[in-house]
Amino acid sequence: MIRLIVGLGNPGPEYAATRHNAGFWFVDEVASRLRVTLIPERGYFGHAARANVAGQAVWLLEPTTYMNLSGKSVAALARFFKIEPAEILVAHDELDLMPGQVKLKQGGSHAGHNGLKDIHAQLGSADYWRLRIGIGHPGVKTEVTDYVLKKPSPEHRVEIEKSIEQALTGLDLVLAGDMERATMKINARPPRPKPPAPAAPPVEDPSS
Repeated sequence: MIRLIVGLGNPGPEYAATRHNAGFWFVDEVASRLRVTLIPERGYFGHAARANVAGQAVWLLEPTTYMNLSGKSVAALARFFKIEPAEILVAHDELDLMPGQVKLKQGGSHAGHNGLKDIHAQLGSADYWRLRIGIGHPGVKTEVTDYVLKKPSPEHRVEIEKSIEQALTGLDLVLAGDMERATMKINARPPRPKPPAPAAPPVEDPSS
């Protein structure tokens, strides 16, 4: 089962609404659903909360180390509570997915994401789970840093919030450790609205 849910972002009000903080937005919603409050934990270099789910402890964590040192926070908590990489879910912004898209997967490359890169290094493993929250790509690699540190447009913010809601539909399955079903539910494309039915042809009046 998942024993630690991490949201990636940067601390401070100046970063709160930026694309790079999408992971924080997800964990804030999880904390609300589990009715817990994240508080500063110096020993874990972040804000953390402990929830009780079906008799098991589940930790929520938002590192306050800045993005490129996220692994310092994750590894500190994971080592203290003997949490294995496969029991960790990291929610993060994903350039390769459009706003409104969200994907759950285990393992794989960090793809240049500084937060994931440090988690890889500090855990010594890529086997943790990732919740990839789409933020879109600016189209030019040299513009990525500025792009992730800016606020999304209002339209994109709405789409990102929709993708977080989609991810939350699989939260119970994640917490139950049913990652196969959670992946299918979270990764499922939302149904398209049905097109309106064509108008019925007029019926001829035989008396005319």
